[in-house]
Amino acid sequence: MVDGKAELLAPAGDLEKLKWACAYGADAVYFGYEFGSLRSFAGNFSLADAEAGIKYLHERGKKGYAALNIYPFSKEYDKVRETAGVLDEVGVDAFIVADIGVLNCLKRLGVRAAIHVSTQANTVSDAAAIAYADMGASRVNLARELSAEQICEIAKKTERRIETEVFVHGSVCFSYSGRCAISDYLTGYRANHGECKHPCRWKYALVEEKRPGEYMPVYEDERGLYFFNSKELALFEYVGRLTEAGVASFKIEGRMKAVHYLASVVSFYRQVLDGKKFSREEGMRLLGRVPNRGYSDGFMKGDVGPDDYSMGESLSQANSLFVGNITGEKYEGKSVVEVRNKICGDDELEVLKPDGTLTTITMPAEMMTTNGQSVDVVNNNKAITIDIDLPEFSVLRKVGTKDEKYRC
Repeated sequence: MVDGKAELLAPAGDLEKLKWACAYGADAVYFGYEFGSLRSFAGNFSLADAEAGIKYLHERGKKGYAALNIYPFSKEYDKVRETAGVLDEVGVDAFIVADIGVLNCLKRLGVRAAIHVSTQANTVSDAAAIAYADMGASRVNLARELSAEQICEIAKKTERRIETEVFVHGSVCFSYSGRCAISDYLTGYRANHGECKHPCRWKYALVEEKRPGEYMPVYEDERGLYFFNSKELALFEYVGRLTEAGVASFKIEGRMKAVHYLASVVSFYRQVLDGKKFSREEGMRLLGRVPNRGYSDGFMKGDVGPDDYSMGESLSQANSLFVGNITGEKYEGKSVVEVRNKICGDDELEVLKPDGTLTTITMPAEMMTTNGQSVDVVNNNKAITIDIDLPEFSVLRKVGTKDEKYRC
């Protein structure tokens, strides 16, 4: 909770993303350290990053939570204790844990940080949530397999005992609360040690034993679905109801996602939590600005069905292309754009500002780089200036079909 209001919790795969999440309205961020996180490939924080990140957050009245949510083997507990001690000294506000042994370890260490129970613990009842409270946890992230009705019931029954947190947006695991071994078997990378290679997103076909080499597409029949590729959550329509029930924090998935994702999604949910109303159509259009596998209500509506799985491909086409952002620097009194994708003279671009407002600008036919060159096309890793005064972290993007976005 933040001043009695539900918290917006955003992912931070690295220090840059932490700053973007703050700029777009997150109340808190969660990140992984060099050891112990379930996202080994997210970039993760060094000790210097953690120190800088926590300082940056606290100076702005925001919080930082460190993920220590792997399922460690016995020989790894010395490393767990070492990591917890270092991060607690840095000043993290909470540790996110999944394993009951890690929870007990942190309590024995007497860490100053709060302890939050991860969704990996698959908490589906008020009895389990209260049990975690009795063990010393102050918050539990409820399993994504719960309906809105079940979440409301748990939140009310656990009020004043333990805070509840709910994932409101982003990718979900095919398996139960993220406990999956497909990666372990197919790639040799342990999912529950943060090494998942996401084979659930791969495209599969069926081969019959006596017909080798004949690959047949996999279909749904009366017995169920055979694709693993679940769509992503977009639960903005449930935020009001869950807030009224007492849910303390709404969490966004995506430590491995780009800054454009952070800006777009965090900004959108900031507005939702602040009371702005979006129709389903409008919300999906705005959330469609970033790459996704299609959106779903997941179990929130009570159960999942064929519409909650992507039957054709693992990625849908975003309806925008992120082409640049405002750096906060000035060049000859003008705003500087860090170019992320090709920008052409006369391009019409949508601008998303950190306060959530959307505007449209038209680029000049001839653009000026920061080294004094006049160009009509500029590619990524360059910097150009614009006459319009825009705040740092503002996003510039092309909106439209793929052909329209790339055309000059």
